[in-house]
Amino acid sequence: MPSFDITSEVDMVALRNAVDGANRKITGRYDFKGSDARVEQTEKLLTLHGDSDFQLEQMLAILLPEMTAKKIDVRCLDHGDVQKVGGNKVKQELKVRVGIEQEQSKKIVKLLKDSKLKVQASIQGDAVRVSGAKRDVLQECIALVRKDITDYPLQYGNFRD
Repeated sequence: MPSFDITSEVDMVALRNAVDGANRKITGRYDFKGSDARVEQTEKLLTLHGDSDFQLEQMLAILLPEMTAKKIDVRCLDHGDVQKVGGNKVKQELKVRVGIEQEQSKKIVKLLKDSKLKVQASIQGDAVRVSGAKRDVLQECIALVRKDITDYPLQYGNFRD
């Protein structure tokens, strides 16, 4: 029975390269001279450190095009609130969403069941597996999910006959 998986993954090596490139551009900019502006990356968390809210916005304006150039979908970032740190410093945390969250998976499964297409969708950890009798029906499923879910970066892979 043909099947495919709907996943949401981020290339962590490309993300590291994008963060490094953004940090190089930030340190080279004249308006950031003498400030503590930087982007730090831990496993699935990016932290922007700056002197003001305006600086954080400028850093995002540098980071997001760097990510796009490395073919990373910027919709994978979950923007946190801007926090005040000692003195006049501020920071913002950006969570990198890897894998499809449970409620998003349920939304995809419900969408496919309500579509009346002859497919079975099941949640497999942080992915959704869709199987059906014909390849054409599965391609219709991909088109339907692409059209309806636009706020979350999804990949369609592991297509099997």
